[in-house]
Order: sequence, then structure tokens, then C-alpha cells
Amino acid sequence: MIDNEPSRAVRLFGTDERVTPPLIVKAGSLSSEFEGGSLRYSRYGGVEMIRAISFIVRDRNWATYAPALSNLLIEEDGEIFSIRYDAETKDKEQSFRYSALIKGAADGSIDFSAEGKAVSDFITNRTGFVVLHPIAGVAGAPARVETADGKIIDTKFPDLISPAQPIMNMRAITHEFAPGAKVVCRMEGDIYEMEDQRNWMDASYKTYVRPLARPWPYTLSAGERLAQKVSLRVEGRSTAPGRKPTAVTVRVGKKLGNVPPLGVGLAPEDAASSLKAAATLRKIKPAYVICHYDPRLGHDRKSLKAMLKVAEALKAEAWLEAVVTRVEGFEEEIAALGKMVLRLEAPFRRVFLSPAADMKSTQPTGPWPPCPPLADICKLARLLFPGARIGAGMMSYFTEINRKRPPAEHADFITFTNSALVHAGDDRSVTEGLEALPAMAKSVRAFSGGKPFVVGPSAIGMRFNPYGAAPQANPKDLRQAMNRNDPRQRGLIGAVWNFAYFAHFARNGAQAVALGGLTGPFGAVYSKASWPQAWFDRNKGVYPLFHVLRGLARLKGADLLDVTIGAPRNVQALAARRTDGRTELWIANLTGEDVTVDIGCKFVGGRAVVLDDSRFVRAAQKPELLDRVNAAVKGARIKLTPYATWRIVSL
Repeated sequence: MIDNEPSRAVRLFGTDERVTPPLIVKAGSLSSEFEGGSLRYSRYGGVEMIRAISFIVRDRNWATYAPALSNLLIEEDGEIFSIRYDAETKDKEQSFRYSALIKGAADGSIDFSAEGKAVSDFITNRTGFVVLHPIAGVAGAPARVETADGKIIDTKFPDLISPAQPIMNMRAITHEFAPGAKVVCRMEGDIYEMEDQRNWMDASYKTYVRPLARPWPYTLSAGERLAQKVSLRVEGRSTAPGRKPTAVTVRVGKKLGNVPPLGVGLAPEDAASSLKAAATLRKIKPAYVICHYDPRLGHDRKSLKAMLKVAEALKAEAWLEAVVTRVEGFEEEIAALGKMVLRLEAPFRRVFLSPAADMKSTQPTGPWPPCPPLADICKLARLLFPGARIGAGMMSYFTEINRKRPPAEHADFITFTNSALVHAGDDRSVTEGLEALPAMAKSVRAFSGGKPFVVGPSAIGMRFNPYGAAPQANPKDLRQAMNRNDPRQRGLIGAVWNFAYFAHFARNGAQAVALGGLTGPFGAVYSKASWPQAWFDRNKGVYPLFHVLRGLARLKGADLLDVTIGAPRNVQALAARRTDGRTELWIANLTGEDVTVDIGCKFVGGRAVVLDDSRFVRAAQKPELLDRVNAAVKGARIKLTPYATWRIVSL
């Protein structure tokens, strides 16, 4: 029995938390979106020049403060716009205040200046401007850099994801954003450098204030002031025709390979609730369960046994990822783990061991903490876990594996994970970051020595925080960066994020893809938690994500077909040829707007089923909801409502 109807916000995002929509400001052909004190999507002639300009304040754990804005004044007259505001960032221990002025003009120019003062001694890892360049059309493209000492250097934005800062000692950077048109981005007030944010699953190159070679965290003394400025200037005029909104085309192509198996993650603290929900979870039919083992957290033989029981209940393979805590004597630690597993009489099909030192991030230049040799760990694992395939890589994110390449010659597969919340916590950034995954797959193939790669368990939220003490505590279940438990896991946006993650890596060669978990913060089925879970606390059930996992898992081994997508930022798709000869097409809307998709004539006359906000309640109570494709596809164009997923089967 349903206790109450969920709000539309809960259906989409898993929470009733209010988010102020961005304000679009215009000056002639220039437009920008003002949101939370930042400028996003600065476009000229309808073409994106710069993804974002933000004055940000971070704490000692790299968490970003949400600025409290006051005295906001916005003026527009068609040819210019200006935005003024005051802001404060603070916690219980420290406070920093600043004032900002933004000016935009019809010639495409933007000036964004900020002046601030530490109210108290303020410990920070970074305080100042950050500029984001988009990756679409920019990756691998030429750039002209003016250094802080006035030199001009011609270079390129990285194609493969750069583990280290690709450009340093910056004052300005110029790139072509449209045929015949360039934008010059100039930064003042300190030295700037660039990092390749695709490492962290961000769809951008980030230029930030204050080189990382300087000590951090650092302290802004009480009363200390700073002043910085970022300006944009357009050179030339685009020769490209203006873009008109049209339907997003999705076309199915030739066979790429086979749909990879889908797995899920499992931590010992979620084993009991997962076992309790096994009857429902079994309907997902995951191919494998990755059992996480970390003796620093008190994990022991009972922990392993509990997780193995879950895998057995789900009739899934058990894989092991285990943390090696010791440097001196690591051999004995691994040997003891091997004996423990042997006594359980349930051998893991795959084993990946990671030193505890690698759970925290290190800059590419070091210094690297003491760590057992990774090649020796792989050799020992092969000896002590006979019959298992041995992995090498990182339990943390692509950043860490890119900076510390694994000994591929000693491993059977390479592995890493992702989170959508390392740098930003807003909804658009969460789905926007999926754009980085093809480059991630291309980059890992470049250093994997021909070995296959597997990814996950990955989720919107963070399992670990390699950059601070821990993921963000989120007792109020807010949408914010560095969350462990994130409300979007329970919303339609969580379903499309997980679908798109799987689709990207399936098309780009992953041997296997693991998503989230079973219950708990990364789960697909409700279980009681210490944080509020809007609507589900009263009604229980499965999350929209459940249906995506179930559908993708059932396609394992089917012929994976290529798809071309007209706007891959907004829409993602996966196509497979089933054993009955029919083609199954999944399409997801990654935006908060309605999207029209042209699927071509191939699927006209086929059948479809939809997961959207109108079916949220039924989906929560009926795990088999997407099994029956009972709606006729009457035309080549279909409308996807915000964060909706369609499953279509051809005739």
C-alpha cells in the first residue's frame, strides 16, 4: 500500500531539496548562465566558449564551500549585463568573505573580478578562480598559451588524459571555439595552471589559481586580502551556420563485440541487509559481486563469509578486492588472507589486491609514500589464490591509476572505479561528466599492455576519498560534492547515470562493468539507513536504478551494436542483437528537459516500455515493470521526459 505520492523532485532526484535554477544573462550574441555565484556555459553565437568561471573556496579536505550570496544586483540592457554580489563561505571554525563583479558585452567579452578577505585565520587548499574549458571539440585541439613571464607557447589540449598538469605557469590561453572564432582567456592575481579533469570524470580541462607545487593546505591569515580577475575576449567571427534545435538522432550500426557482464559492489556492512533482500535482488541477476575487504575497518573471516553468502544467494560469481595494510611484512599478510579464503572453500573467481598507501592520492611528481612493490603483490596473489584471475590497478579513481600505472605484465586485467562527485555536486555536472568516459577508456587501453580492463564498482557517490579524510558526511541527504550517500541514487537521474556509465564503457571495450551496490548508499533496493530517504522510508521498494541493472544484466553476451548519437551529452543509448534476432535499444535522457529523439525507421512498429516520473511509484513496487514491452512504437520520433529511460524492441 502506497502511503503518499512522491513529489516530482523526489521522483527525479530522490529528494525534495530545493535548487535555484540558473539565470540566463545575455548581451547581444553572448549568453551565460549565472548559478551559485558562478558563470556557466558562456556561449557566443550559440556556441560554447567556456564551460565555467567560478571563484571557489575549498577546505583542507578539498570540499568546496557553498557561498552564501547577498546584495545581489543584476542589470541587463541587451548590449551589456552586469552582476554584483557579496558572498561568505564559512564553517564553525573559519570564515572568508568576498565581493564579485561580472560584466558581459555584446562583443563576447566577459570580465569577472573578485576581492576577498579572511575574517579569521582560514585554512584552505585553494581559494580563487577556476576556469573550465569544455572537452567536446577541444580535446587534442591547438592552444596558444601566454606564460606568467610573458612567453608565448603553441601547444595542444591533451587527447589522452594527462596524469600531470599539461600546462603550467599560465597567464592566458587562447583556443578556437568555432570555425574562424577564438576566445582569449586571461587570468590575473596569481599564477595559474591547468589539469585534465577527465581524470576525475569531469567533462573539462580546469585552469586554477595557485600551483599545486606550493604547500597545501595553507592559511590565509585573519585580515589577509586577495584580488583576482578572469577576462574573456573574442577574436574573429564564426563562419559556422547557426544551430537550430532539432531531434537528437540515434542510429544503430554494426557489431562491436558482446555486451559485457554487469556486476555490483558489496561492503560487509551491507551484507546483512542485502541477504535480507536477496529474493528481490536475485531478480537483477548480476554476473558477479565484488566483495570489499579492508582489515583496517575490522573486516575478518566473518565479513568474507557474509559477503560470500550474498553472492551465493544471488547465484553470482564472487570477486575479491582486498586492501593490503602492511609495507614491511606484506607477504605474510597476503599469505594469511589466502589461507583464510582457502578455508572458506569458496574461491573467488577474480582477486585484486591494493596497498593501503594507494588509497590516498599522490601528485604525479610525488613524493610517493612507502608501498609494497605492485609486481610482487600480483605474483603473490597468483601463487596464493590458485585459479583466480589477478587484477592490478586502483580501488580509487582513474586519476590514481593514471598517475601510478599498474604492472600490466603481471596481471590478467586492469581495474579502477569512478565517482561523479569529486569536484562538483550539482545535477548537470553529475551527468555532464559522463562525456569523459570514452577518453578514459582510450587512455587506459594505451597503458594496459593489451590486457583487458574492468571498471567498478562505480556510483554517483564516493566509496572513498583519496583527497581527504573521508567522503562528505551527509546526514541531511543533500546534493553536494564528495557525498558518500547521495539522494540521486534513488531518483530517475540515478538510473540514467548508471545506464550511461555502462553504455559508454560497453561500447569502449570494458570486459566487465560493476555498478554501485545492492543495498546501502550505493544500492538498488531500499534498506533502512541513518540518513533520510524521502518517500522510500515510508514505502520501501526498489529504486529506478534497479530496472536498469536488471535490463542490462539480461543482455550479457548478446551482440553489442554500435550506436551513433547526435547529442551524446544529452542522450545515451545501448543496442544489442538478441538470440531471437531482434534488436533491443535502450535510450536515456540525461537532462532535466524534454528531449525529442529520432530513432529511425528500424524500430517503427516495434514495442517499448518507459521508465519515467509517471511510472515511478509502480516501478518502486514492481521489480519486473520493464520486462514487458507493451506500447507500440508508432513513429521514428519519440519524446523522452526528464531523466526518462526507454527500452525498445524491434519487430
